[in-house]
Amino acid sequence: MGPAGIRRGEDSIKGARIKGRTVRRILPYARRVRWQVALLLAATVVSAAITAASPLILKMIIDDGILPGDRGVVVGLCLGLTGLALVDALAVYLQSWCSGQVGEGLVYELRTKVFEHVQQQPLAFFTRTQTGALVSRLNTDVMGARQAVTTLLSQSVSTVLTLILVLGAMFFLSWQITIAALVMIPFFLIPARLIGRKMKKIARQTMELNAEMGSMMNERFNVSGALLVKLYGRTQEESEQFAAKAGRLRDVEAKGVVWGRLLFIIVSVLTTVTTALVYGLGGMLTIDGTLQMGTLVAMVTLLMRLYGPINQLSSMHTTALIAVVSFERVFEVLDLEPLIVERPNAGSLRITGTDTGQRSEPREAGANAPDIKFDGVRFRYPNAADVSLASLESTSKRTPERDNAAWILQDLSFHAPAGKLTALVGPSGAGKTTITHLVPRLYDADSGTVRIGDHDVRDLTLQSLRDTIGVVTQDAHLFHDTVRANLSYARPEAVEEELIDACKAALIWDTINALPDGLDTVVGDRGYRLSGGEKQRIALARLLLKAPPVVVLDEATAHLDSESEAAIQRALKAALAGRTSLVIAHRLSTIREADQILVVEAGRIRESGTHDELLAAGGLYSDLYRTQFAHQAPDSASISSGSAPQLIAVETPSSDRA
Repeated sequence: MGPAGIRRGEDSIKGARIKGRTVRRILPYARRVRWQVALLLAATVVSAAITAASPLILKMIIDDGILPGDRGVVVGLCLGLTGLALVDALAVYLQSWCSGQVGEGLVYELRTKVFEHVQQQPLAFFTRTQTGALVSRLNTDVMGARQAVTTLLSQSVSTVLTLILVLGAMFFLSWQITIAALVMIPFFLIPARLIGRKMKKIARQTMELNAEMGSMMNERFNVSGALLVKLYGRTQEESEQFAAKAGRLRDVEAKGVVWGRLLFIIVSVLTTVTTALVYGLGGMLTIDGTLQMGTLVAMVTLLMRLYGPINQLSSMHTTALIAVVSFERVFEVLDLEPLIVERPNAGSLRITGTDTGQRSEPREAGANAPDIKFDGVRFRYPNAADVSLASLESTSKRTPERDNAAWILQDLSFHAPAGKLTALVGPSGAGKTTITHLVPRLYDADSGTVRIGDHDVRDLTLQSLRDTIGVVTQDAHLFHDTVRANLSYARPEAVEEELIDACKAALIWDTINALPDGLDTVVGDRGYRLSGGEKQRIALARLLLKAPPVVVLDEATAHLDSESEAAIQRALKAALAGRTSLVIAHRLSTIREADQILVVEAGRIRESGTHDELLAAGGLYSDLYRTQFAHQAPDSASISSGSAPQLIAVETPSSDRA
């Protein structure tokens, strides 16, 4: 985030005041741990009372014990002072324990709530959001929110109560000195208020810059990012970009240190001046005989304990402003409304008498499967403002308003028969992947209806819908975990024999069995310890393990060599029997035997039919097919003769752009 990003952070601060709405949203979190809060406040009251009482005992030790020469009084009062110190230590310990309980409970609740909420966001949210910026909300900002509840909760009560008790004791001992001390209070509060505004702006800038650096590190430190940097020789440029970001953060944090130190210096000078004032006035009164020596010592001690709370009170506003910024940033994420929500009366999609809203045994290949219907569907991708926050994106500018966005699908209608294989082909950007995204409700159509069986997908629970549908994409994602964990993600209750059978069907078992730890081998970040074809076959095994009635394959065999692809095609043909299948394929040889081929262009179905029918029609499909296979014979000859093969440039991207 450059200067524009910083300005955006400043613009988002609407005045240097704590918003009442934010405070009202914070309070419920404290109410949930009210017993710990009550104990925290009780310990705070005891500690504040001891803070005010100790100087009074010190006065008695001097005036009633030392000056008269009464050893018994001195010993007794000193023992009492020691007892109070022990009680105060216990109270401080209870404060720390309660603060820890309340704070860590808050961190747990906020983190789990934000994580759950983010999981409900539409796919478009994740295509726009910087991962590092989002992770920062769950880490840095949540920790700042904890400070708002714990530190400020105990500090505010302790500060106010100590201030009241200390002032009461000072008025009791000498109203003249107390008034002189109170005259200095505005000189403490005014600088704190002015500097506090600066500190809040700096705090928000620091959070946003930290999030930006986290995003950059997250993208460059994973295998894909590191590989891209090395292959393009951009190591030096990346270091310079990171140094520039770190430099901006350094400048902002240095500014914060300067303002914080300035506030500390001002407070320290004022404290010294006030102490000198009390000693001067109290010394004159003592010389005149109107004030006892012990009272003067007690007044100076109380003064130190008066300006401690005043210092805290002056900085508390700054601390509260900074901490509440963290809450505001967390609430920004929680306030993002998911675009894909279940209707209140949503039902479960039932297949062959099984409620797919509940995890069940894998279905047989011949299980009855629903058909899929698109009726007059129009769709365009949502605007950034509908799905994301500017502060979570990599650029400071929003995309154009949705009204100006291009339609991806336009009045699209087709019928994918139950238990049959329907292939989607067409040029890049035609809308093929978008069609497959609408079936499991990764997005919702703007108009028209998407049906599975007799059900509008918007009338079904998301769990039952996604239990019914299995998807394998070209870029198969594997978690940084074991092969077993990645396979079991489809069906956690599957036993090892079922895992092995699925791997054998996907022709990956021999490879897995040869790994050092077999199924318990860790695949690495995003599966990068495996080849692209091996990852693809594990993803296919995961799909076969789930055995859903509806299957979506988006270039699922793109990373396989010709021999493996042919074998996988045979395995899939048996596995997909009786299931409703939508298959996107740029290599048209893989879908020759499809029951139905739909040719998609510019968001509409241009042609439909079998492979032979479409070739005979001489339309777009025929053109695509001839383009792919026009040079097949020359290529084969060149490879077999040992000469360098010629590369035919055919644009076959993995998916349509979102």
